[in-house]
Amino acid sequence: MSKHDDLLQQGPREAPEPETVEQQSRKRGLKAAGGGVAAGGLALAKIGVLGKVFIWFFAYRGIVDAWRIGGWIAAAVVVAAIVVVLVLRSRRTSG
Repeated sequence: MSKHDDLLQQGPREAPEPETVEQQSRKRGLKAAGGGVAAGGLALAKIGVLGKVFIWFFAYRGIVDAWRIGGWIAAAVVVAAIVVVLVLRSRRTSG
């Protein structure tokens, strides 16, 4: 006979009551707390070191991009100033 047939012949059984959270936490004890502290410390270490690296990387990239955009704006202002000077000069000579 198979296992299932044996179980069927034994009849119905009562399932044990599930453990409460308090019982589970007592059972696990300091293992869970120690694991949580270790995981938290590891996460803080990663965020502390890698977070700084990422912050500095993005700050550097932002400064470089602002410098490039500022350069284009400065070039546009210079070109606009030259155009204004040429237009004013042509009005003076023609009028």
